[in-house]
Amino acid sequence: MREGKRWADNDNALRFAVGSFRPNFPSDIGTGFPELLLVPLAVFHDAHFKGVTPMPPAKSPPIPNRLLAALPKKDYQVVQRHLEEVPLVFEEILYRPDELISDVYFPNSGIISLLAGLKERATLEVGLIGNEGMVGLGAFLGVTSSMNRAVVQGGGSAMKMKANALRKVSNSGGAFQRLLQRYSHSVLMQITQSAVCNQFHSVDARLARWLLMTHDRMGDDEFRLTQEFLSHMLGVRREGVSVAAGDLQKRKLIRYSRGLLKVLDRAGLLEISCGCYEIIRDESRNGT
Repeated sequence: MREGKRWADNDNALRFAVGSFRPNFPSDIGTGFPELLLVPLAVFHDAHFKGVTPMPPAKSPPIPNRLLAALPKKDYQVVQRHLEEVPLVFEEILYRPDELISDVYFPNSGIISLLAGLKERATLEVGLIGNEGMVGLGAFLGVTSSMNRAVVQGGGSAMKMKANALRKVSNSGGAFQRLLQRYSHSVLMQITQSAVCNQFHSVDARLARWLLMTHDRMGDDEFRLTQEFLSHMLGVRREGVSVAAGDLQKRKLIRYSRGLLKVLDRAGLLEISCGCYEIIRDESRNGT
């Protein structure tokens, strides 16, 4: 009864309001609209939508690159204006030694290897970058050309930024500059620890470390890998890579066939790997 009375009261009030209003419609569409046509709509709005909470705005998608995601929202919006998403193609060369650094890359997925050497075939990996960091750090440090070769080791995508824009934004100070300063220390630590590892640890331990680092950054148990490429990564001949990879396969830690490697036992790789893996992993986490 109460509900019926409220509808009746609303109906009477609206009839009074409509009755006092006489719209001047053109004669060709008629002069009278049924007043009751408006009543149910108005009453329905009053009865059923009063106090309804509006839908919250859609949330922004997460930022895949952890370095960019660590920025406060206001600082990220400044950087975001200069970002362009690009694919990372397996074995694509992003930088060559002595070439101008025109762009920097913040990987969303995939990995990029930094290779140092005296010539094209005498190379050694000194850095491995995934979605925890950026490639082209020299541009932030005031260097205009690359000292190393940067090669895509695992396909994915990245946010590309012009080197000039990076310098302009970072030189203004703020959170972006401080974040890149911390990340610079993280990369320096990785390069230093990799040099120690390559000098003092066995090929098996170094291969296990590299596979764990790649596994962390790819987020997948299986990834493309050639023996030639891996020999560049570890700085050993292909024969040495074959022996080390064969040893890991016999222990059923990995499966390697036709350029595809799959991690079968991560815990087993951790046992074989040297302590350099934990040092580099922890520093990478602290860098962001």
